[in-house]
Amino acid sequence: MKQAAANSIETPTGKDSGDENFPVGSFLLPKALRPHVATYYALARATDDIADNGALSSEDKLARLDRFEKALTGEIPDDPALEKSYAVRRSAQATGVPLQHAIDLIHAFKQDAVKQRYDNWDDLMGYCALSASPVGRFLLDLHGEDNAKFAGSDALCSVLQVLNHLQDLVEDYQTLNRIYLPGDWMAAAGAVVDDLERDSTTTGLRRVIDQCLDGCEELMKQARPLSRQLTNRRLAMETAVIVRLADRLLVLLRKGDPIAARVALGKLDFLSCGLRGIAAGLFRK
Repeated sequence: MKQAAANSIETPTGKDSGDENFPVGSFLLPKALRPHVATYYALARATDDIADNGALSSEDKLARLDRFEKALTGEIPDDPALEKSYAVRRSAQATGVPLQHAIDLIHAFKQDAVKQRYDNWDDLMGYCALSASPVGRFLLDLHGEDNAKFAGSDALCSVLQVLNHLQDLVEDYQTLNRIYLPGDWMAAAGAVVDDLERDSTTTGLRRVIDQCLDGCEELMKQARPLSRQLTNRRLAMETAVIVRLADRLLVLLRKGDPIAARVALGKLDFLSCGLRGIAAGLFRK
């Protein structure tokens, strides 16, 4: 009973790192650093689950997320329900990684609690700067990489975020009334919200999806060189794998219809991209 009461602030969905599109703290990373990645992911998962809980009001979500943030910053001490925040604080103290990378994620989930539409591509990229870029920056700082590599990492993480949104267009709309598509592109293409309720993608919605993929392609020009720039070989291997998975998912989303069915990577995709990425990371110039 005590444990249940302590964790009552959380609303777990049962998802874990194995449910993600891309590797989270995989065996490729240095063994000594994996627990810190797991700690960071645990807080991200818990707070993301709160933001994505359709049974909670926006006010309730914001209140819960605010408590996690205040525990991170030391404003709420010794609350067993906020142990995941305290664990990240301890990890930050041990590694020197800034807490801001976790705070930014919580700010993204606070935005999810109240914002359901995006005006344009820049608006969506602003969301990705909070919801995706901090993950890459956390990993770079954890592995001792310099901040000059943030740009390539930010680009890659933004691509991963947009691709995930495109995969989940129907689910995000039907369960949370969220649409992560640029509103001005939708208007110009004649795409409407009801298009997300159809059995297949309309011509207008297909145009918007392809514009998002075009934006991702531009970002990948910055992201692809990242693995060759990294000092840590293990992080370089993981990054090279992720780049190849992103490229493969770009191809699948070009060909597939994410309204008719979720477009996802298959086992062979993971195997092929994994092997090629590891080789690229090992033998990079």
